Amino acid sequence: MAMTHGDEKGVVLPPKVARYQVVVVPVPFKGVDTKRISQECQAVKTALQGAGVRALVDERDNYACGWKYADWEMKGVPLRIELGPRDLEKNQVRVVRRDTGAKMDVLRVDLVEKVKELLEVIQRDLYDVAKRKLEECIQKVETWDEFKEALRLKKLVLAPWCDEVEVENDVKENTKGENEAGAKTLCTPFDQPELREDTLCFASGKPAKKWTYWGRSY
Repeated sequence: MAMTHGDEKGVVLPPKVARYQVVVVPVPFKGVDTKRISQECQAVKTALQGAGVRALVDERDNYACGWKYADWEMKGVPLRIELGPRDLEKNQVRVVRRDTGAKMDVLRVDLVEKVKELLEVIQRDLYDVAKRKLEECIQKVETWDEFKEALRLKKLVLAPWCDEVEVENDVKENTKGENEAGAKTLCTPFDQPELREDTLCFASGKPAKKWTYWGRSY
């Protein structure tokens, strides 16, 4: 069920889901034309939506800008656009990346293409970071002792296996701890490492049939 957040004007959000790619935040100051700032923020949103970017304007007037920034960062919105009176004077906006915190001033005429470019860069960068973290958590082993040590270090273990259910059951039993579940098979990678003819199953000593990922459920 969709839920409203605060008193966002006409904005319905599912909890904890990054429904939008860009949020536009007006940055008004006392004594400035807040109506024009609001109009320009809506114009930015309309231009982005016309290019297929999911954008909205946060015009909640009962929250400070800093609170809004943190709120949308927690929701996971990749890009924030700030627009204040100084930006109006220079016909630009301030763009902020959620993943790195990098800030840049972008001319309005270049904004749509820059946002589309940044969204692609952010997606690629996040993927690369996640892939690197995953690879750092994987440990390849070939023996029972290596396997147990990798488990102790809470690694995702890639090990040669004879593909026998009874052997997996033995591994579960032999790796149970006082407050820990036993290790089990997780999945078999499509891209298999080279399996030499003399490669043996790490647990049974029988000829290995494939490489498989193992780990505990935490």
